[in-house]
Amino acid sequence: MSETVSNSSPSQEPVGIDPNRPSIARVYDGFLGGKDHYAIDRLVMAKVLEAVPEAADIARGNRGFLNRACRFLATQTGIEQYLDCGSGLPTAENTHQIVHRTLPEAQVVYVDNDPVVLAHGRALLADEEFTHMVEADIFTPKQVLDNPVVQRNIDFAEPVVVLHVGTLHHLVGDSGPSVMGAYIDALASGSYVVFSHFYDPEVPELTALAKRIEAVLTSGPLGAGAFRTRAEIEAMLPGLEFIQSNGEGDVGLVPCAEWWPDGPVLRNPSPASRCIAGLVGRKP
Repeated sequence: MSETVSNSSPSQEPVGIDPNRPSIARVYDGFLGGKDHYAIDRLVMAKVLEAVPEAADIARGNRGFLNRACRFLATQTGIEQYLDCGSGLPTAENTHQIVHRTLPEAQVVYVDNDPVVLAHGRALLADEEFTHMVEADIFTPKQVLDNPVVQRNIDFAEPVVVLHVGTLHHLVGDSGPSVMGAYIDALASGSYVVFSHFYDPEVPELTALAKRIEAVLTSGPLGAGAFRTRAEIEAMLPGLEFIQSNGEGDVGLVPCAEWWPDGPVLRNPSPASRCIAGLVGRKP
């Protein structure tokens, strides 16, 4: 893909942004209908949509899962500490907005290292007393857990909700279990992890679809985007008890769109929507 793309700038371009390199956060935001992306990001989106026209259903399913999981945890557990790793660009229904409807004084800390995310997040949260944005590499747990803002606002001796929603599929290699293991080890009993990942359902036609998207992402300028099986994803969450995932009695990983939907399903889900899966786990 050409590196000489004309840069159609997002609003108020932050210092240090390279408009000729795509951003995972901006591509994801674009699939959700956001406007803060460059021409290079739109090229990546076009390539993905060329391979799988319904690929935007992956982003929408992932976001819906995040929203429902946050609402569930705020209303059902009463936990007042949320660490959202790889939060992405602010959009409608962010973690703190959902949680604060039930728990207005809950501490929410967003973590990212994308300059666009940091700039927009800090602007959005400027007047928020109980919500914070920190810069750290989410794939280096010690950097996140030792961050002064995290340490000041999150008490790891008490239950915490950690969110890694749509993050680990962008980690190259097989260190996902050790990364997530470090986060889980830091949590008190009664904490929860909200987790989603690109999913290979191991059904021939859906596996073929997943591999088409994976090929576009890994061979293009993003360089990452692995679709993993149920066993590979659940292995990233050592020591957790997976909670019931829907009204059918399933426990553990399910397609994001099927994780406790808000009402009856009136339309058949697209094949692409079955290629992103999520779960919620509790640390005993």
